[in-house]
Amino acid sequence: MASSTSQPEARTRPSDDGVARRLLDSSAQLSYDPLTEVDWDTPLDTDFHGASPEWSTLYGTPYWNELSEAQRKALTRQEAASVASTGIWFEMILQQMVLRDIYAKDPTDDTVQWALTEIADECRHSIMFARGAKKLGAPAYRPHRVALELGRFFKTVAFGEAAYAAILVAEEVLDVMQRDWMRDERVVPFVRTINNIHVVEESRHMKFARDETRRHLSRAGRLRRRIHAVLISVAAYVIVTSMVNRKVYANAGLDEERALREAKANEHHKSMMRASCSGLMEFLASVGLLTRPALFFYRRAHLV
Repeated sequence: MASSTSQPEARTRPSDDGVARRLLDSSAQLSYDPLTEVDWDTPLDTDFHGASPEWSTLYGTPYWNELSEAQRKALTRQEAASVASTGIWFEMILQQMVLRDIYAKDPTDDTVQWALTEIADECRHSIMFARGAKKLGAPAYRPHRVALELGRFFKTVAFGEAAYAAILVAEEVLDVMQRDWMRDERVVPFVRTINNIHVVEESRHMKFARDETRRHLSRAGRLRRRIHAVLISVAAYVIVTSMVNRKVYANAGLDEERALREAKANEHHKSMMRASCSGLMEFLASVGLLTRPALFFYRRAHLV
């Protein structure tokens, strides 16, 4: 006699669930509430930088050498706030892509539950970045209109490995610089705390993004892989070139046009970006996403 009790659906992604379960366990053991962990009450101490000065877009230029120490600190505070604002912008894109990926999937699945956990993390991070930028005395820096519209398009059409590899690009670039900032005693303490929180929690997000990129690519054909390789590289270019808003220079009291010229030609900053992305480029190459057309955009963004 057939049983009237329906059998549980067999799991089709045991390896993915294993990764997701470990990430869920890690999140339960070590996560932060920025509202209570970050010192929001102490007034901003302008004797500190907002970021490690070596990461400034002007570091090593003739203009940097002319600046007073107070001007350098003011500039790094504005630059750190701009990076945070760009982070908020992309985290909003990330959340929509991840939600779209798990839409209508089994909510009891560990992978779906991890994705929801990641989205919750990103919501907290966005609020943390917004409050941090405000405390640094910066306005709400926004990407230029073209970047905003490209982001709107990308979050709508990107799926599978295109979505997760783009997420990885944004997170990897931020991760390396923030690891430097959180250890740097020249950086204002509350920013160091913000960076520490972000580094710890984003390490899990990067693990998931790598895993999902590999999984989606395992069933991707050659044409799809090549198209997505270019799409990811364009997204990387837009993200990286949007990180420091041109208005940071004027808001730090500098000559905006001169600062832009020298920042654009700054070989030190370009080398810092390339070094920060070496591991990312190795990963993209290992999964077949570092194609010749894609390299064009990575070179334009000084990531290789």
